[in-house]
Amino acid sequence: MPTCPVNCIHPAPGEPGFGTSEMLYIDPETCIECKACVTVCPVGAIHHEDDLTDASLPFLEINTAFYREHPVDSFGAQPPEIRWPRALDGLRVAIVGSGPAGSYAAADLLRIAGVEVDVYERLLTPEGLVRYGVAPDHQDTKSVSQVFPYQTPHPRLRVHLGVEVGVHISHEELLQHHHAVIYAVGASSDRHLDIPGEDLAGSHSATDFVAWYNGHPDAAQLTFDLSTERAVVIGNGNVALDVARILASDPEDLASSDIADYALAALRESHIREVVVVGRRGPAQAAYSLPELLDLVSRPNMCVVALEDEVGQPDPETGSEVSPLEEIKLRRVREIVHNESGPDARRITLRYFHSPVELTGTDRVTAVRLRRNELAADTSVIRPTGDETVLETGLVLRAVGYRGKAIPSLPFDNSTGTVPNEAGRVTGLSDDARGVYVTGWIKRGPRGVIGTNKQCAAETVASLVDDFAAGRLPAPSRSIAELDELLNSRNPKSLGLEAWLQIDAVEKETGRQAGRTRVKFTDPATMLGATEAAVTHAQPKADH
Repeated sequence: MPTCPVNCIHPAPGEPGFGTSEMLYIDPETCIECKACVTVCPVGAIHHEDDLTDASLPFLEINTAFYREHPVDSFGAQPPEIRWPRALDGLRVAIVGSGPAGSYAAADLLRIAGVEVDVYERLLTPEGLVRYGVAPDHQDTKSVSQVFPYQTPHPRLRVHLGVEVGVHISHEELLQHHHAVIYAVGASSDRHLDIPGEDLAGSHSATDFVAWYNGHPDAAQLTFDLSTERAVVIGNGNVALDVARILASDPEDLASSDIADYALAALRESHIREVVVVGRRGPAQAAYSLPELLDLVSRPNMCVVALEDEVGQPDPETGSEVSPLEEIKLRRVREIVHNESGPDARRITLRYFHSPVELTGTDRVTAVRLRRNELAADTSVIRPTGDETVLETGLVLRAVGYRGKAIPSLPFDNSTGTVPNEAGRVTGLSDDARGVYVTGWIKRGPRGVIGTNKQCAAETVASLVDDFAAGRLPAPSRSIAELDELLNSRNPKSLGLEAWLQIDAVEKETGRQAGRTRVKFTDPATMLGATEAAVTHAQPKADH
């Protein structure tokens, strides 16, 4: 990466694996310990080996294993750093979505003098997935929001919270008021299992559950029956481990976080004693990242187990060769086979080589019927066996992936759930509809981690900047004053950046008084009330 003077951090942008790798790796042999990467890492994830804790010591082996499989000299020369022009006077850009992808794009544009940015967000709070998707016990990950441009007012940044594109302003109207529009709307729908019983009460998407415990206004009124003794999570990616971990955690361990108050109260009354996480393939091919697995199995107050017959030596016919990193995954899972939980402890059971075939019950879910799988020599091929298992449960959460939704007026690839594009430029538009771009999951599909969006956004912004500099973007036909008049007439209750800063301050102060990270507002009316109260309090008193 350009930050590293000796090019020892991989995979870097433009290299194989970037965007799909579960983490970046530092080659211990090449590193000169200059600490340049430490100072720029937004989540404090880089440490000297002497400072590693027992829980993070395995990362020494992980880095070494990666470079055994991918020698550092195989990556070639360091990729060139994107160099932004010093100024682009008069460029006006609309960004739809304030999550990581949109936030990185806004930050890149604001580096260039003269560029004006309008961010449109349908919710009354920015930051998207960081606020409403990252688990409350991963506060270090949430700290990445400190690099987003919503910490202080900026003279060339306007944030329109509570403004939904397609409702309060159309795509065509955005183009009338801006040179370009960047859609950073993510992948907001979840994939389904497509099996009988999926629509029974007690069957939910993990997406809804995550939004619920994170205080998303759209999910605040949802309810989840936690009176059952066993919950089953279908899928074994990072989201699956997140929801399993939250369900199995001691609620008091979450009490100092920013978890929604109502969710914490419900978890305190939970009867769940076991969470079963079901994956179609084996532990070496599991979808969760190695860091997520290590985090889960290293927690002192959590019992995580696996079944010996599902994590034993793989059959020679079915892909016994695994990569060094997959071998570490496999070994870590084998180490938990004989874990034993105390009589009062909740536990997480990791199940492999099983697929759900039916959710059974009359009015609500009472059990999940699972089919045993085996892997072909090509581990992407799953072959069913004749064996089945039935797990009794009253709560099933599906965590089998996300999918993008079509955006009105834009082309859409239904097979990938993305908007067709080249380096972020939306393709398939007529010549008079130039100036439309995408970034994030709607651009590349739901893969990668939060930091992956940084380079993704940079590529899109670079395309936009090149187009503007070459004169390919039509000038706006409407003024900023006309835009303000339009938005005020469509939604007078929308909020700006200063209102968000007031909400942010109140949440943090309320949290400080309660010994917590923050206490989130989950009701839009309450958020609006908080900003109105702050404005009223700030008014000068009349002279008497």
